[in-house]
Amino acid sequence: MDRRLMGISVAEALRVVADIAMPRTCVVCGRKLLLRERHICTECEIGLPLTYFSRQRDNPMAMAFNSMIQSEIDSAGEDASYEPFSYAGSLLFYSGSSPYKNIPRRLKYGRDFSEGRHFAAMLGRELAASPLFADVDAVVPVPLHRARKWRRGYNQAEVIARAVAKELGVPVNTSLLRRVRKTKTQTRLHRSQRYANVKSAFMADCSPLGACRHLLLIDDVFTTGATLCACERALRAALCKRFGREEGCRIRISAATLSFVGRP
Repeated sequence: MDRRLMGISVAEALRVVADIAMPRTCVVCGRKLLLRERHICTECEIGLPLTYFSRQRDNPMAMAFNSMIQSEIDSAGEDASYEPFSYAGSLLFYSGSSPYKNIPRRLKYGRDFSEGRHFAAMLGRELAASPLFADVDAVVPVPLHRARKWRRGYNQAEVIARAVAKELGVPVNTSLLRRVRKTKTQTRLHRSQRYANVKSAFMADCSPLGACRHLLLIDDVFTTGATLCACERALRAALCKRFGREEGCRIRISAATLSFVGRP
């Protein structure tokens, strides 16, 4: 027997056969993948622009997210000084000029669920290794409007959320939050227009929710944080309604995404 075939599993043998019929390619550079490479070649994996945000309390994503939340609290004239700081984590830096942008885009536009789950699991392991996310009770994906979900056939944030939740060992809750207003796509709007576009687009119902300490919002890409902030405000209002203002404001609402728009 050829020594190169010794020691490979049945799954790997089947992958060899499948690769002959339909070669797998690297999501980043497009090179044909070797047998034990999954979705990304070794060279591109070494160069992954990882953020390591989950290890840093005051990382750029967390500061931007909390700043936007505080701005909304101030504009509403609320006293929310006892709301806990929202932690934030993202797997990769995202740049429109970088081939690594293909990682979230392949899931969002290419329906590559296996690829999406692969990188979402990497994000989940990063979060699971951080003490900041050790007390997460449930993962909540940012919802799509029902019309957009019907056209697309799936919600990419939910795909990511399920893989992250598996690594954290907590449930995914898709019933807490819903999008009640159809909005323009955020990608075509200026930064200053993004929050106005999604403000009041979400509603939450926390009446079935039991005691909790920490909820984790999940989306695919963090650009300005507008969508996640709108979700956080909707969840916060529902938590205060469910548990009373004092207790509802003590529950931490954090956020995580596959990518963060910015450079290392």
